[in-house]
Amino acid sequence: MEVWNTTLENSFFLIGILQDNKYSGLVCATVTFLYLVAVICNGVLLLLIVMDKKLHVPMYFLISQLSLMDLLFTTVISPKIFVDYLRGQSTISFSGCGFQMFLVVTTGGSEDILLAFMSYDRYVAIRHPLKYMVFMRPKVCWFMVATSWLMATMNALVHTIYTMHFPFCKNREIKHLLCEIPPLLKLACVDTTKYQFLVYATDVAFLLIPLSAVLASYTLVLTVVFHVPSKQGRQKALLTCSSHLTVVGLYYGNVLLIYVLPSTYHSPQQDNIFSVFYTIVTPALNPLIYSLRNKDVLGALKKLLGKGPSASKF
Repeated sequence: MEVWNTTLENSFFLIGILQDNKYSGLVCATVTFLYLVAVICNGVLLLLIVMDKKLHVPMYFLISQLSLMDLLFTTVISPKIFVDYLRGQSTISFSGCGFQMFLVVTTGGSEDILLAFMSYDRYVAIRHPLKYMVFMRPKVCWFMVATSWLMATMNALVHTIYTMHFPFCKNREIKHLLCEIPPLLKLACVDTTKYQFLVYATDVAFLLIPLSAVLASYTLVLTVVFHVPSKQGRQKALLTCSSHLTVVGLYYGNVLLIYVLPSTYHSPQQDNIFSVFYTIVTPALNPLIYSLRNKDVLGALKKLLGKGPSASKF
């Protein structure tokens, strides 16, 4: 196929959830609604954690970072879907595609790592409650957050630069909801087999290593919880852990299906559905899972509505 110049004037066509869909208006309305829910709920949760002193503990500090990542993650995707629907076409420039790819890989990768750190936080809180504030002191929390962002950013920068340097062919249709590496590599005019394997290995490392850490942490947590003599203490610990595990399941479940399961077992249409779940649905549900099942957050919300702010510790 004929090679096209990768200049700023050239564009890709995203063949996502709006094209060839007779319910495109309903889909767009649903995406917009979920985006508004994500912005409002994550924004309120961030505000509560900053303003209420009772939430100035490591667990909620990490949750605030997860909310920030979710906000950025869904903002990269959802507004463009709404704009594309109004314009009647889903195009994205070469530079815009690279920028979107970089942000998606960064926020997605940082969330992978942060969820593992959050599981460690729950392990320390339940296994070593008296030393919790020593193991999870502010410097350690900031180190966890910085590590999540730094590792994900470096990975995203390397892969974005290398992916976008390939020559692309005249067929500019990306059969995906957004600009991601695997569907974009299918448009390259050169053999990318070795690089695709490298991308797959990186995806596995960023997904399976943190997920293994999550499962190991919560396995240890459950062994401790079931030996807690207080029934109320067991219920509180299980409630907190179940909230975290629900978030982990929602996020990792869909991502694993796309990036770890061989492509022969899922179609581009299925990938689009999975992508909607982890980029749009999950960011809207995460703050609801944490807030609706958490007395501390609900108490902070009532306090905020009735009183005023307090200074932040972190």
